[in-house]
Amino acid sequence: MATHTASIDVDRPIRTVYDQWTQFVAFPEFMEGVERIDQRDSTHLHWVVKIGGVEREFDSTITEQHPEERVAWKSDNGPEHAGVVTFHRLDDDKTRVTTQMDVDPEGFVENVADKLGILQARVKGDLERFKKFIEQRPSETGAWRGDVARPDA
Repeated sequence: MATHTASIDVDRPIRTVYDQWTQFVAFPEFMEGVERIDQRDSTHLHWVVKIGGVEREFDSTITEQHPEERVAWKSDNGPEHAGVVTFHRLDDDKTRVTTQMDVDPEGFVENVADKLGILQARVKGDLERFKKFIEQRPSETGAWRGDVARPDA
């Protein structure tokens, strides 16, 4: 399993940044390769992604979520992966967003993409596009302030 980590500082308050991140259906607007996300309930998502021209669908579960702190998830089927996004208040109008993804590349195309650093570049690029997306808006497109405790908590 490969781990990909990236951070970016966003010129918006932590509440705005966190609230926008919880709007999963907006991910295709800034995440490369994400075609669609359907939110089935507060903790279950269905993803349609395209990697190297290959379309894949999978389900994921939000395993932990705490407002203005973190969102963690794991795949339920399809390509095996898990991750966490954390939010850190730097000052009243600046927030650091850090992502860590553990990915088990599936198939030839994904393995090559991982070895060439394409997956790492995609994670960093997605954060850069998220920064631009939220900084160009007057406010977040929505919010979900619910709390999801870790399964072992």
